[in-house]
Amino acid sequence: MRSSRTGQLTGTEGLEYSGNDTWDSTLQKGFQLLDRFAQDQRIEISKPRRQQQVKFTREISARNDFVAYVDAIGKLDGVPCLIEWKTTSQRYPDQPQGLLALDPQLVCYSWITGISDVAEVVFVRKRLIEVQYLRTTITEDQRQEFGALVEDTVRQIESGHFLPHSGIRFPQNPCMSCAYLGLCLGRDDLTDARLLRRPGAFLDVFDELAY
Repeated sequence: MRSSRTGQLTGTEGLEYSGNDTWDSTLQKGFQLLDRFAQDQRIEISKPRRQQQVKFTREISARNDFVAYVDAIGKLDGVPCLIEWKTTSQRYPDQPQGLLALDPQLVCYSWITGISDVAEVVFVRKRLIEVQYLRTTITEDQRQEFGALVEDTVRQIESGHFLPHSGIRFPQNPCMSCAYLGLCLGRDDLTDARLLRRPGAFLDVFDELAY
């Protein structure tokens, strides 16, 4: 199987690129992003062979273990944290403050490692390339809630029931337009901004969140 400049592969499936992208342009952006990342010098991983793709295992039941591979454990701007690498064609939203803490993948990694400070290093493949460094803190309550969710999910699976669970996903996610985002983040200002107040209504009782 070989690739061509147009991104086509021999075989049953063709590889297609969006817009004006090609294999060569994508490769060039990759080099540029790595150059920018190296120039920034904001990430430090003291033992790359041991502190990247780190396996963590936690026993959930007598028959099942929860296994996770963490991208890296190191430092961002000198602060120890768990690190997740991401690539995207769009910037990740960094507002409102605390949004990143709703990412279930980061909550999961914080739960299984016990590390509160987590970060995402986002390689943005735009016309003008960018590397984002996003950091947040996962609380003990979040870890306990996630642990309870895992245990409940495993019990359901062992019983033959498979229940869907929603969660935030970057760069595009429904949380940005959700009327209840302020409630999830514990931000009264965002919640108040979404309140729809109707003249004549019993506001103390029937305040509604506008979609």
